[in-house]
Amino acid sequence: MTAASRGDEPGGGRYGEAVFRPEQAGEGERIDFGALAYDDITMARLRALGAGPGWRCLDVGAGTGTVSRRLLDEAGVASVLAVDRDVRFLAERAVPGLDVLEAAITAPDLVPGRFQLVHARFVLMHLPEHDRLITQLAELVAPGGVLVLSDAVDLTSDRTPGTPYTAVMRAMWQGLRATIGTDVTWVPSYPHLLRGAGLMPVAAEIHVPPLLPGSPISRFWTDTWERSRVAMLATGLVDDATVDAAIRYLDSDECAALSAGMLTAWGWKTEGASPR
Repeated sequence: MTAASRGDEPGGGRYGEAVFRPEQAGEGERIDFGALAYDDITMARLRALGAGPGWRCLDVGAGTGTVSRRLLDEAGVASVLAVDRDVRFLAERAVPGLDVLEAAITAPDLVPGRFQLVHARFVLMHLPEHDRLITQLAELVAPGGVLVLSDAVDLTSDRTPGTPYTAVMRAMWQGLRATIGTDVTWVPSYPHLLRGAGLMPVAAEIHVPPLLPGSPISRFWTDTWERSRVAMLATGLVDDATVDAAIRYLDSDECAALSAGMLTAWGWKTEGASPR
């Protein structure tokens, strides 16, 4: 899912166009590497929140649909509406109970009806107007339902060792922000933003997958860096040799670094709440 084009402003490009184009060879596999790294954690949280039989679910920015299908297959939910602005990967892997909608989250009246679960993972970090979008998603939650948002948190800091990995991660975040508007600095504010959208109680947790040679998360970052290499080089923080060194480092036993984490926050709509 991507932001609407913002013309020539900084970050005015679009996810899926300037970088991470779905038609690019291997993009589905890159997304699936991320799914292999995070899906078990996501599913454990969704099931702990009660996702199960009878639930009508909305999966926003569904990507290749791994979470949508697991909600149906493992949690036994009644239905899942999977929404993305490009549904080619979803259409390739249809299953009973899975409905697919090609739409942008930024569009008004995104979907009709209300859902017991509204879920969005690695979506809002690429979009502007965070408060408005979270409020918009909260309005899609049925009374007694839950909104669950997951996005990346950058764990590099001034005290992080100066390795090629650290340099490339910093260049990646800066390059993506300049190119398509990706901004993870506000992600720790999720609980506050959910509460501001009228949801309560709210809570949050962070998962950091281990960086091991050949692991899904390491392969995800390798592919992500390759696809965003031009944006990273444009920052002036790294050159090709540094990116190549970081890729070798990820695939070695010498790797001693933290991946970006995934912060998941959730908030409930009280039973007495009415749709706006």
